Amino acid sequence: MTQSRPEPKVIVIPAKVESPQDQEKKKNLRVAAYCRVSTKKDEQLNSYENQKAYYTEKIMANPDWTMADIFADEGITGTSACKRKDFLRMIRQCRQGKIDMILAKSVSRFARNTVDTLNYTRELRGMGIPVIFEEQNINSIYPESEFLITIHGAFAQSESEGISSRVKWGKHQAMRTGKANIQYKTLLGYEKNPDGEMVVNAEQAETVRRIYEMYLSGQTLRSIKEALESGGFKNSAGTMEWTTSNLRTILSDEKYCGDVLLQKTFIQDCISKKVIKNTGQLPMYLIQNHHEAIIPRDRFDAVQVELARRKTLTSSTKKSAPTGMSRYSGKYALSGLLFCGECGTAYRRVVWTQHGEKRAVWRCSSRLDYGKKYCKESPTLDESPLQQAVLAAINASMSGCKVLADQLVDAMEHELAPVPGESMSLGDIDRAVTELGKQFDTLLAEAANGDADEYAERFRTISTTMEELKRRKAAILSIRQEQEQIGRRIHAAASAMTAVTMGITEWDDGVVYQILEKVTVLAGNRIKVTFRNGVEIEQTVDQPKRRKFI
Repeated sequence: MTQSRPEPKVIVIPAKVESPQDQEKKKNLRVAAYCRVSTKKDEQLNSYENQKAYYTEKIMANPDWTMADIFADEGITGTSACKRKDFLRMIRQCRQGKIDMILAKSVSRFARNTVDTLNYTRELRGMGIPVIFEEQNINSIYPESEFLITIHGAFAQSESEGISSRVKWGKHQAMRTGKANIQYKTLLGYEKNPDGEMVVNAEQAETVRRIYEMYLSGQTLRSIKEALESGGFKNSAGTMEWTTSNLRTILSDEKYCGDVLLQKTFIQDCISKKVIKNTGQLPMYLIQNHHEAIIPRDRFDAVQVELARRKTLTSSTKKSAPTGMSRYSGKYALSGLLFCGECGTAYRRVVWTQHGEKRAVWRCSSRLDYGKKYCKESPTLDESPLQQAVLAAINASMSGCKVLADQLVDAMEHELAPVPGESMSLGDIDRAVTELGKQFDTLLAEAANGDADEYAERFRTISTTMEELKRRKAAILSIRQEQEQIGRRIHAAASAMTAVTMGITEWDDGVVYQILEKVTVLAGNRIKVTFRNGVEIEQTVDQPKRRKFI
């Protein structure tokens, strides 16, 4: 038996009657306005002030509204919210329940990033806070408005990307014509004169020269930092606080030898604005002899060689480094220069104490770290006799200045000789490539009126020949660059040797470091000294007769 269904019954739910408190709250709607201009130009600043005045008057004139605040970002891009301080302050106040509604001129004024626009309008809608975009007549509180906000936000972002693309193109054209935009605020040693030209700041230039001099003498970045701070030398910001990274930038900045390298970094895109180091993704533009140099080019090149040399001598861990040190140590000139002739590992300075007597010696790092596992016969050298042997080798090389000069000339002539097996000059190659280009164009015109297949082999021959010529040109340029670096290095070594042609009587870490390339321990009483100009001298070490340390 089926059960009968009850009769339908309609229950009327009366409408909610607004209380006086609700009516008062509605009348006192807390309204804020957001304004933004992207540049600080006069016409934009006028627009900025006009926007603030317009919204102040509009909110104050409405009896149902209460002024919450006028939030305004001046000279700030709209592609990223993280740099707009007032925008973020407005969002914080919304989260704190201090704002009921936001007025904005347009979607593009609110944000030029589609993702930011949608995320923030959705968050505000979830808090019951509408954003009124006046130009588009959009109220974000309604879910259906999201489509219109997306469309207008995409147009605003597309416009920003177009502007960014045109600005990049303009900058690239300026780079190609040799125009450089120098950031003087972070550049020690240079300033801009009233004519807009790059000139040397004499006082700061002396600091730069001192930094280069100390580095070439073998000092570490940390010791240079301490010397500058204790000496009261100021950096580019006008303070006496130095960092090793700042010093490394100064030592590797080509501006100090008179050149400017453009586009060392680039902006990934106009939305993220992430700065990326240019390692070949985009072309670079080198403007040589752009301005007066503070550091001579050969000295600058010597520093670059030294930077690279120190980098190769160190590693992330002490035992994996070729020198047995996790980083370069400039405390002693022979650190990183004295090597074991048996296993090739660098020697390390050790101080032994026996019967109250301290004794400075140099030992193979492999022997110190692993015992006789990898290096069985490397000798221990007392520091004083070792230094005297090195000085003797240096003075021996100085004894015949004419012989040394002849060796330098021979070395340079050998290193800078024409490229072996290359019969064409760079000019010959350029002319040949130009002629082949003309032949290619002529052949292309002929092929347009005939059967293209008949010309395929001739096209292929011309293209192959042009590629081969370009390869030969690149090889010649590469070899010549290496030769020039070797030549400059030889000159630098000769200059250092010339300064001590009268002989050295006392050990000087700075002088020795600039002259030597390497010292190899051949035996307990024999070393081979290699100078930076390539000259090698074997020298006897007069080791004292001592009882062996256990």
